Amino acid sequence: MTVAGRARSRPVRAVVLVGAALALVAGCTSNGATSSAPGSGSSAQAAAPTITVNPGKGRTVAPTAPVVIRAQQGKLDMVTVQASDGSVVPGRLANGDTVWRSDPQLLQFGSKYKVAASAVSGSARSTVSSTFTVKESKGLHAFLSPDNRTVGVGMPIIARLTATPDDRAMVESRLSVTTSRPVQGAWHWFSDTELHWRPKDYWPANTTVLVKANLNGVKFGNNVYGDHDTSVKFKIGESNINTVDVNAHTLTVTTNGKLLRVIPVTTGKSTLPTRAGIKVIISKQTETVMDSATVDIPKGSPDAYRLTVKNAMRITWSGEYLHAAPWSVASQGVANVSHGCTGMSDANAQWMFDHSQVGDVVKYVGSTRPLEQGNGYTDWNVPWSQWLAGSALT
Repeated sequence: MTVAGRARSRPVRAVVLVGAALALVAGCTSNGATSSAPGSGSSAQAAAPTITVNPGKGRTVAPTAPVVIRAQQGKLDMVTVQASDGSVVPGRLANGDTVWRSDPQLLQFGSKYKVAASAVSGSARSTVSSTFTVKESKGLHAFLSPDNRTVGVGMPIIARLTATPDDRAMVESRLSVTTSRPVQGAWHWFSDTELHWRPKDYWPANTTVLVKANLNGVKFGNNVYGDHDTSVKFKIGESNINTVDVNAHTLTVTTNGKLLRVIPVTTGKSTLPTRAGIKVIISKQTETVMDSATVDIPKGSPDAYRLTVKNAMRITWSGEYLHAAPWSVASQGVANVSHGCTGMSDANAQWMFDHSQVGDVVKYVGSTRPLEQGNGYTDWNVPWSQWLAGSALT
């Protein structure tokens, strides 16, 4: 008896049909309904049903508003709820076909909806038509990363929101992290639209992680509503913890607790020192062009450069990499001569590139130049007590 339209995943535009076609007549309550029955002068004529529609005619409502249509002294046999673009609101009949309710979901932001319904009682029929409008609103959903890949033990979970919520705690309460191994962790807000989750300590190796953002249909502030649910799944690979000692000119590679290799390197010279702190591999490129102009060293400067490097692993947004530097082999393990990157021989860079994952930890010690917060995945430089203080739920 009821034919429900298929709603879109965005704020719902909607139509729901129940039965046969209907000629629309103005009015949203029994006062606006029309009725018909054979033998109109007969005392045996069936009483015409009355139909009420909520939201009422001409109202402006929130995107979360339900649509409810009721018949009295009869049963509904057709319901249509349709957005401006023709999309359909799905719904269900209940209470012996006397009530129709829309399914829980958002209505389309800013759309005008048309409602039509009919009900029967014996040979008598009533019809009704109405309209209402959904107020313009902001949709909020989360882009989650990483997604569908294997990453290192230093990789944070990042949620970037498409709108600013008034209620951070409500957003955070709708985010969940499920792990295949016990992990203590928490969310930390870095801005109004970005928050990260990380464990208290590095991830356990070989852990599967599922992240869900169940935001759809939830109000997060003044006229801000979640308009999507999102989930991602990824895996933590082996535990690679690397340490660069800028004074000893070495890169020590430890995997799953076992020392694998000590690589001679060169880091930033005294005028352009490499930053200290815990960094994480952001990306890997077999080949990339490095141009000093991108880090505010202009062409013509004694420090200017533009060169193609191989096996580059980025660790800061400002341009620090681990990479092959065959031109500085004589200085590797002996002196710091780079512009801030960590250079090594072609053979060592190839081995390091093949061995490493995005999300691996690279800790720099011995430098007096601090690493700026947010210059890369710098989450591990925040003390745990401070990290917890950045949660809206603690």
